[in-house]
Amino acid sequence: MDILANDLSIHRQFHDIPSFRAAFGRLMKMRGAARRAGHELQCHRGMLAAEPMPGVPMQRALQRLTANECRAAVSWLTRIGPFWDDVRRIRGDDYMECRDDVVTDSAIGEAAFRVLHNVECDLASAIPSNWDFSPIEVAWRRDEGIADRLAVLKNWRDAEAMEKKLLPAAVASWRDVKQAAIGRFDRLTFSGGCFEPLAGVPFARCSAERILVLLGILNRLALCHSSDGVNAEGHRLFQNHFTGEHGLFSDSSDTEKRAFRNELTFPHPERNGEHLFCTWHGKERSSTLRLHFSWPIQFSKPVYVVYVGPKLTKK
Repeated sequence: MDILANDLSIHRQFHDIPSFRAAFGRLMKMRGAARRAGHELQCHRGMLAAEPMPGVPMQRALQRLTANECRAAVSWLTRIGPFWDDVRRIRGDDYMECRDDVVTDSAIGEAAFRVLHNVECDLASAIPSNWDFSPIEVAWRRDEGIADRLAVLKNWRDAEAMEKKLLPAAVASWRDVKQAAIGRFDRLTFSGGCFEPLAGVPFARCSAERILVLLGILNRLALCHSSDGVNAEGHRLFQNHFTGEHGLFSDSSDTEKRAFRNELTFPHPERNGEHLFCTWHGKERSSTLRLHFSWPIQFSKPVYVVYVGPKLTKK
């Protein structure tokens, strides 16, 4: 699922910093809720140029927040993103209209275009604003003789409601994790026994939810591969989560590959007698759990998740 921050929901409506701070804080909480569910709240690179208050640009308004709030907001809007305009799908000659206003170049127009092309996409809006309602209906005005099409968009304004929807049922067992993973991540192929190593691990909800977040990121990365290669979001996901000392995913070291070759070799999920050497893994640190998967990811080929359980390379 894609979730786009509604840039039109910041339109000079705030009269003081406290009201802006509360509204932008709610938007950041929705970003956090999306991330906990394995998604990202995507923004537009031009959002930093919006005016929360008359004559006060976004960057100056953010500087009036606490240091931590300002740092997190500026990092999101300038560096981390993800930025939906990097993978913009709507074309320049398309015409999107909502309540008699043209919204073609906004997140609303982009979200509508994605929904009309079978991509699940929601919006998240700052409130109070002119967009404190849901759903938002957008008409795709087409050439003469071609009927208009209508997109109906879910518009989130509350982080708690968003999180309940994205994580519809609290996981209460490792069995729930297995069922949620298989039902939610359709780009991943799970081997028959990959969740069995969790049977001997005491259940911890925080660890269970973290496993689902990791699988969500892996699923999103797989969706970023096409016949044209890896899109901008895929490169961003790899840079943010699959590189660096504190990355959520990494390859095993050369020493581990030699010492634990048997432990890191798994039966092929679909080819009897064949095996996969799966050294790439996601890291759940609280209970020291790992999930191992096939690598590299390739378009039109399965991403096999072959192991979810305690760390295999303990010395």
